[in-house]
Amino acid sequence: MSRLGQSHILAIGGGSFVPASRLGTMEPSGLLRYALDLTGQDRPKLGLLATATGDDAEWLLKMYGAFRSFDVEVSHLALFPMPNVDDPREWLLEQDAVYVSGGSVANLAALWRLHGLDEAMEEAWRAGVVLAGQSAGALCWHVGGNTDSFGPVLRPWAEGLGLLPYSCGVHYNSDPQRRALLHESIASGELPDGYAADEGVGLHYVGREFIQAVTVNPRGYAYRIERDGDGGVKEVRVEPRLLTT
Repeated sequence: MSRLGQSHILAIGGGSFVPASRLGTMEPSGLLRYALDLTGQDRPKLGLLATATGDDAEWLLKMYGAFRSFDVEVSHLALFPMPNVDDPREWLLEQDAVYVSGGSVANLAALWRLHGLDEAMEEAWRAGVVLAGQSAGALCWHVGGNTDSFGPVLRPWAEGLGLLPYSCGVHYNSDPQRRALLHESIASGELPDGYAADEGVGLHYVGREFIQAVTVNPRGYAYRIERDGDGGVKEVRVEPRLLTT
């Protein structure tokens, strides 16, 4: 359970992992260290979900390797070709934190709903399991955002779990399609007001309240985007707290 029984979500715009010293391997960045610290546990149980990649076995193997030097108990939940645990809900509630990979957020949400994981995730969140993820794994907690789930041209998507009543922008400074489309979608009302994160930046919510942005990128920022009442939007840059490793 998280520290003080609070409900935490860390939505990461990009940069959850960085290259490790061994060629071809990865290790968690300070953003995931931050997420694990939110559990308040000395040896937290971390659950990995790669639904958005079709439970890609290579990704899961890399993630187990990435946490090899951490004092953390790692397991994963797969849905292809069938759930790999007897009771996914019970598995979720046993974790101290979960990390959701990038990939297709539209496919992720559809499969989670099919297997009842949307309700199980909300129950786990309310019980104090820290929810974290990057890209698709950041969008999914919100009402929606824009996604390449349907092809290389981004499209607005508003079928998220809605634990957070906002839209979300990810990869905000690395994909030139994203800022303009998010502005357009919020201005039109297709998506609600929301927050966005550059590469290396995480959006930290306690309950449904945005608390702060954190970053491992000294040049990365977060943003608040909201309708301006005149048919457009206003974007306010949020200075993140720089994490030290």
